Amino acid sequence: MRDVAKLAGVSHQTVSRVINEHPNVRAETRERVLAAMRSLNYRRNLAARTLATRESRTLGIVGFETTLFGPESMLYGIESAARAAGYLVSVATVRDLSHRPVLEAVDRLVQHGVDGIIAIAPKPAVTTALTHAPTGMACVAVGGDSQAGFPTVRVDNAAGARIATQHLLDLGHATVHHVAGPLDWPEAQARVDGWRETLYAAGAVVPPITTGWWDAAAGYEQGRKLAGDPSVTAVFCANDRIALGVLRALHEAGRRIPDDVSVVGFDDMPDSGYFMPPLSTVHQDFAELGRRALALLLHNLGLPDGDSPEDVVVAPRLNPRASAAPPRD
Repeated sequence: MRDVAKLAGVSHQTVSRVINEHPNVRAETRERVLAAMRSLNYRRNLAARTLATRESRTLGIVGFETTLFGPESMLYGIESAARAAGYLVSVATVRDLSHRPVLEAVDRLVQHGVDGIIAIAPKPAVTTALTHAPTGMACVAVGGDSQAGFPTVRVDNAAGARIATQHLLDLGHATVHHVAGPLDWPEAQARVDGWRETLYAAGAVVPPITTGWWDAAAGYEQGRKLAGDPSVTAVFCANDRIALGVLRALHEAGRRIPDDVSVVGFDDMPDSGYFMPPLSTVHQDFAELGRRALALLLHNLGLPDGDSPEDVVVAPRLNPRASAAPPRD
C-alpha cells in the first residue's frame, strides 16, 4: 500500500480510502491511485483485512451433489445475491443428506472463517445438523418446511400445488391425478398436501398418488400406469422432469396432450417451454429465494438490510402454456 501511495503521490491513508470506496476522494486522485495499483499489480490482502475487521466478507453455502434443477437453481440464486452484495462465496458439498456429513461441511466452512452459512436444506437432517453449528455462527436454511424451528427461506410448495390443481379443476376436469416426488422430502409432501386439500375442498374424488424420484424415468414409469386408465384426464406432476416422463408415456400410449390428458408440472425449468407441447407449470423464483436468504442471514448477523421473519415464504405462480385444456365431452 505504501508503494502505491509513493507512486501516486498520496498518503497511504488516501490509498486505503480508495480501496474501501470512501466517497470523500476526488475523482482525479482516485484515478491516480487506481492507475498506480494497476501499474504495481497491487491486490488487497484479504487475510489481513479479515484480521483487522474480524469480517471475511465470505459466506459459506452447504449444498449437495445433484443435477436436480431446484437445488442447483437455489445455489445459483444464493451465490448471485451474495456476489451482488459484495460477498465472496465458499461452497461445501455433501453426497449424503444426513446429520454427520452436513455438520462436517459446516465445520469446514467455519474453519475457513466464513461470516455466516446458508444451507440448501431439502431434507430435515440438514436443518437438524445446522442447530449444532458453533455458537455465534449465523445460519439460514433454504428449502425444507416451516416446522424446521430454524431461520428458513422457502417456496410455498403447498400453495403451488393448490394453484396447479385448481387450474385443472377450473378447466373442467372432474379430478386430478398426482405423480409425487419422494415423500421423505418436505417439498414433495407439501405438494401432495396442497393437491389433496384442493380436491377435498372441491368435493372431487382424491385418487391414490404415485411416487418416485425427481426424474423423467420415474415420471415415465408412473405415466405408463396412468396412460392405461381411460378415466385419467388431468395429471399434476411434482416437478417438470417428472412431467417430461409422463408426457412421453402418454404419447407412446396414444393419449394426446392436452386433448385427452392435461399435464401440469412444477419448477418452470428453462426447457419446459420447449416440451411437446410446451408445459404448463408452477414457477419458482429462485433469484428471489437467494435474495431473501441473504437478507435473512444479514439480519441474523446484525447487519442492515435484513429481513426479520424467521420463516420467509416466497409465493409461486402458475405459468400456463399448452399442455392443459378443458376435457373433451
